[in-house]
Parts: sequence; C-alpha cells; structure tokens
Amino acid sequence: MPSLQRYHGIIFDFNGVLLWDKHLNDRAWQETAPQIMGRQFTEAEMHEWVYGRPNRETFEWMRGQKLPKDEALQLIEVKEGIYRGLCLQDECFKLSPGAVALLDALAANGIPHTIATSSEKTNVDFFVEQLNLARWFEPAKIVYDDFSFPGKPAPEIYLKAAAILDLPPRDCVVVEDSLSGLESAHRAGIGKIIALGPEENHAQLRLKQGVDEVVTSLAEIELSCFI
Repeated sequence: MPSLQRYHGIIFDFNGVLLWDKHLNDRAWQETAPQIMGRQFTEAEMHEWVYGRPNRETFEWMRGQKLPKDEALQLIEVKEGIYRGLCLQDECFKLSPGAVALLDALAANGIPHTIATSSEKTNVDFFVEQLNLARWFEPAKIVYDDFSFPGKPAPEIYLKAAAILDLPPRDCVVVEDSLSGLESAHRAGIGKIIALGPEENHAQLRLKQGVDEVVTSLAEIELSCFI
C-alpha cells in the first residue's frame, strides 16, 4: 500500500543531481592532486574523500592536517578554476535530464525548494549565472559551504536547508547522489530521501540507511508526495 505521508518541500543536492558533472569534477581533482600529494587519487579515495564532501575537507585529508581558511581557499580556487574552465568547454554543461520540467512544476505548484551543496560561493555564483538558476531558486536561500558548519556526512547542511524553507526536516524530501550526502540527510531526520544514480549503482544505493526511493533521473520524481 502506498505511503500516506505527504511532504511540504524539497531540497536538492547540486553536483551529481541537478548537474551531472562527475566527469568534470573527477578530471579537475585528478589534475590538482599531483600538485598536493604527488599522485592522483585512487578510485576508493575518490569515493571516501571527494564525492559529496566539501573541498576544504578533501584538501585537509590530502595535506594530513587542518588548514587555515586562507590557505584552504587558495587551494580550492586552483581546483575550482580548472573545474569551471572544463564546464565552459563541455557541451553537456546543462541541467540534468528532467530537471527543468521538475523545477517548473515545483514553482507552478508553490512547493518550497532549495539547494544544499558542498560547493563554495564562487561556484554557486557561477552556476546561478551560467545555468539561470534564479529562474527557480532564490540565490540567497541556496545553502553552500561557507566554512561555518561541518560538511556531509554531518547533518548540518540539511538542517540549515530545512530551516531556510521554514520546515521541520521530517516534512522535507531530499534528492542526493553521494553516499556521504545520503548519510547527511538521514542523520538530519529528513522525511523522504531519494537516491539518484545510474542503474548499475541502484543496488548499492538501496542499501544505504534511510533511502526511501532510488531513481535514475529527476524525470522519475512525481509531485504526488507533496501537499
């Protein structure tokens, strides 16, 4: 029997959900890594220390120590400068399949929505400008890594996003692609967690604690669970 639970708002992770940019982020990290630790990441390290995590935490792991904010920001800008350049050269730099239709439907039905991303403000501003995000989102309500709270898998980013929507976490839906992001949403007490990923990853995503639904694209998300 389908659940009678209804939700009042939705929070999107950005990279890997609204923007399918894994290939660009991977390339930017692998170009940056040798400058910091003399080698590239292994696949296991990418899953553990890159996907879903704030850049500052990745660089601190690479350096093996906490970094002063200024130094962290300098390193982040090197990597993200490479990443943004790759975005502008990539013909696939656009919102992911189903995103525009879903966002238009949310706006038309007055369903509160925002973004909770591990990106820093420079990248958020870049995405807002290049992808016309202000059509659907209030930029001031986008939650990003401003160094004021721990990154995913800690719950703070989703707690903050729910508060910005003026909703308790249990009344929110979250769409995530990374294991650390799914854990973050679960620890935040989010009411419904949708994991997004290619079909070959679905079995692994379903095993993650708290996941209620697994989809291949945003085109599969319906508004029937919202009031």
